[in-house]
Amino acid sequence: MAVRVVVMLISLYISLFVISGVVGRGGDGVGSGGSGIFKVQHKFGRQKRSLSAIKEHDSVRHGRNLAGIDLPLGGNGSPTDTGLYYTKIGLGSPSSDYYVHIDTGSDIFWVNCVECTNCPKKSDLGIKLQLFNPHTSPTAKMIGCDQDFCEAITEGPVPNCVAGARCQYTLSYGDGSANAGYFVQDLVKYDQVTGNLQTKSTNASVIFGCGISPSGNLAESQMATSGILGFGQSSTSMISQLASAKLVRKVFAHCLDSKNGGGIFAIGDVAQPRVKTTPLLPNQTHYNVNLETIKVGKDNITTDVKEKKTIVDSGTTLAYLPKNLYDPLISKILAGHSDLQVRTQERQYLCFQYQGSNVDNDFPAVTFQFENSLSLVVFPHEYLFEVQEYGRCIGWQNSDTLSKGTNDMIILGDLVISNKLVVYDLENQTLGWTDYNCSSSIMLRDDKSGSLFQVAAKDISSDATLFTERAATLALIIFMFLTLIL
Repeated sequence: MAVRVVVMLISLYISLFVISGVVGRGGDGVGSGGSGIFKVQHKFGRQKRSLSAIKEHDSVRHGRNLAGIDLPLGGNGSPTDTGLYYTKIGLGSPSSDYYVHIDTGSDIFWVNCVECTNCPKKSDLGIKLQLFNPHTSPTAKMIGCDQDFCEAITEGPVPNCVAGARCQYTLSYGDGSANAGYFVQDLVKYDQVTGNLQTKSTNASVIFGCGISPSGNLAESQMATSGILGFGQSSTSMISQLASAKLVRKVFAHCLDSKNGGGIFAIGDVAQPRVKTTPLLPNQTHYNVNLETIKVGKDNITTDVKEKKTIVDSGTTLAYLPKNLYDPLISKILAGHSDLQVRTQERQYLCFQYQGSNVDNDFPAVTFQFENSLSLVVFPHEYLFEVQEYGRCIGWQNSDTLSKGTNDMIILGDLVISNKLVVYDLENQTLGWTDYNCSSSIMLRDDKSGSLFQVAAKDISSDATLFTERAATLALIIFMFLTLIL
């Protein structure tokens, strides 16, 4: 009788597991384009990680018929909770889902492919990893080295190109990690906004990389997603390809929720809330803006910040300043706290035990002032994050600790831009933001009808966690069953 009960439990659990995986999935279909949304999750979900892992991640990093696109977000911007944000996107025919890291600091969209022999087989994030197979997707096409896309990547004709040969690439990162592969073109499935809190599944043909040889952190399970979705502004990025095909506006926005995880990531015209903007600097690889002053409380940092490159990058966890800005910033933050025993942890983080009740009352806010009077305020509870064994650690970092070539840059990562709606308007070459509740919703304007559609926050990390919990429960039930019959 006990054996029969366990078997019934297994059958019931498998049924629930399968049903829950199907409910809520939209049907396949080819759309004419439009706005869309992406569900996004911070890479490390709700897992804790070391301070050294945070720095290691940041080193790696460096007449139309239009509607919106909704990308589901996963992740959490807290430095001790996660490392970056990821989304789920469909590829190929029939479509399969892939979890990829969303990165505004890079241009290329790539996923690991079947030829890869050393790609991670599992992820510590609790997400499913799989390899894309362009040979079994009837809609996949190889990109040749003589095609325009390949010449755009190499900024000119490919040396020694032979007709019919693959367009190959190698991406190198600051810590020595790399990914090499070749480019393919296939259908990418995403959610098109069709009404208030409503989407339909649609797809478009996009060129992306097929990774076959990762190295360094990209080959390890701790850092594992199935690829990277670059949202840079070059002609090779996915948003540029979709805009070139008259499928979307070249405008996107994100609201990264470090409090609850996930958030909002949408392509399209954000009608509400409106944000104040600053110009993007022309002819730049990254999203560079003109920083005019930095204030700590009411005090200006006197060093001329206008000579520094200032980059806004969702793929970076912390915030980095050149030494001649970092040193006075830290001094002003700690001024008046001679009683604190500040210690350097893991050779780079300044940490201390804080006995007060409210860091916002005891430490100054840091304000960045940009061209067009756009300001960005970072409060103490945002830049002083808690680490159990060290107390409070300062999120501001010296750019010298990153890879070569960044020591004179200001890089504003998730520490600064989380819990704000950030709008990248590449058509008008502006970047803007406003403080916002990233667990709420925004309004996108439908280009065809002029209607405003509500797009709500999502957190797909809970989906991944639920998947992991169900798998663990199923394993426990099977173990109980085997224990009873053996």
